[in-house]
Amino acid sequence: MSGSNLSQSDKVILGIDPGTRLLGFGVVHIHGRKILYMDMGVVDLRKEKDHFVTLKKITEQVTHIIEKYMPDELAIEAPFYGKNAQVMLKLGRAQGAAIAAALMKDIPVFEYAPRSVKLAVTGKGAASKEQVAMLVQKQLGISCPQEYADATDALSIAVCHAYQRTSLSGNAGKCTTWESFVKNNPEKVKK
Repeated sequence: MSGSNLSQSDKVILGIDPGTRLLGFGVVHIHGRKILYMDMGVVDLRKEKDHFVTLKKITEQVTHIIEKYMPDELAIEAPFYGKNAQVMLKLGRAQGAAIAAALMKDIPVFEYAPRSVKLAVTGKGAASKEQVAMLVQKQLGISCPQEYADATDALSIAVCHAYQRTSLSGNAGKCTTWESFVKNNPEKVKK
C-alpha cells in the first residue's frame, strides 16, 4: 500500500521520534474515520561515533522508510527545552536531518510538542511515556516489547497527527478532554 494509491480521504502518516542514538518511526494509515497500524521500528545509531555521519545515516534511513511506505505526511516531535545545550543542539540536528529527508520527497512536515502528543493520545499532557505507549497500543490493537519505546513514541506522534487531521477537517469535532473525545469518537476507542 502506498500513499499514491490511496483514495482522497485515505492518508499514510509517518511519525518520527528523532534521536542521535535511537530514532523511532511509526506508520499509520487513516482510512475514513479509522486509524490503522501499518508498521513501526527503531533505527539504532549507537555504534556511530561521528555526529555528522550519524546525521547522514538519519537522512538515509528516513529516506528509505519514506520510499518503503510512501507517506502523505510526516509528523515529528518538536525539540523541547533541556538543561544541556549540547544535547539540545544534537537533537535539533537529528530532527533537521529527518525533516530534510521528507522535504526532499515533497512530503509536508508537521511538528508536535511532546506535551501535545501526550494530550492527544492519553488526554493528559503530563502522562508518562509508559502510559502513552500503553494507550497508543490499545488504540491501534497492537502489542510490542518495551525495547520499542522509541517506536511507540513515534507511533504516538503519527496518531496525534491523525487526530489533528480529522479534527481540522471537522470529522472528529473539537475535543478538549479525553472524555469529550471518547463521547465524540466511540469508534476510535477499543475496549
